[in-house]
Amino acid sequence: MSDTTRRNLLKGAGATLGAAAFAQAMAPLTKWTADLSFDEFLQKHYKEFTREEMAVVLRRLEEKTEREYGRKVSIQDLPPQEGVSFGYALNLSICIGCRKCAEACHQENNHDRRTGNSYIRILEMEQGSLDMERGTAFYDHDVPAPGKYYLPVQCHQCDNAPCVKVCPVQATWKEQDGVVVVDYNWCIGCRYCEAACPYHARRFNWTKPEVPADEINPDQGYLSNRIRPQGVVEKCTFCLHRTRAGRLPACLEACPTGARVFGNLLDPQSPIRWVLENKRVFVLKEELGTLPRFFYFFDK
Repeated sequence: MSDTTRRNLLKGAGATLGAAAFAQAMAPLTKWTADLSFDEFLQKHYKEFTREEMAVVLRRLEEKTEREYGRKVSIQDLPPQEGVSFGYALNLSICIGCRKCAEACHQENNHDRRTGNSYIRILEMEQGSLDMERGTAFYDHDVPAPGKYYLPVQCHQCDNAPCVKVCPVQATWKEQDGVVVVDYNWCIGCRYCEAACPYHARRFNWTKPEVPADEINPDQGYLSNRIRPQGVVEKCTFCLHRTRAGRLPACLEACPTGARVFGNLLDPQSPIRWVLENKRVFVLKEELGTLPRFFYFFDK
């Protein structure tokens, strides 16, 4: 792992710019990270934590959540399971564009209520077209509409992830089970990863999230759905706090048509393997070589 740390990065910037220029350059970052404590801002990278150090961090975050949001929560750090490599598939023949998956994501992942944020966008597409840039995520009519089909887009957990390559402080990386994650306390908010993602799957927290206490999901994970601080980029993690515990993603459980299929790519008996072996499967923007783990298919 690179020896580039947040502290080294700031020290180097200060030496290069000088005190006055450094203070001016860091002003937006100071504002964005206003809800981070000094200890959180300078804490170690996730991969450097011992089990004991991680336990201290988790308790600190639980106490902070209760203090700031008025809700007791349990934050865990579930590791990848041996012999598990996650994949997701979506049946475009039966997706009706109802946005139930996006609503479930919004609630499960403790998104800011004011903005209605979600990790999932549903694009209304013209029949026969696969150009996602021409789809619209803004529709308010009854669905499904004549002549249209619906293309849900979220993080594709790419094996050759552009977002990971551009992060200057290694705040985002790919886990053993195939999921790209973010250490939200390490992210410096530069948004390089957001710009690099060809699926527009990352979100930036411009303000401190507003979530009423009675709407907070208390079952949380350090790398997944804990309430993220202001000034960081966040993304879908295949609901790691659920899936690493043997449960299904919230978006899948919310789908009324059964369009979503999730499972272990290494298990020959898993539903996802059956789809990959028996359906006409494709990925978005295959020409970019990102090697997504999010697949699409049609029944016919």
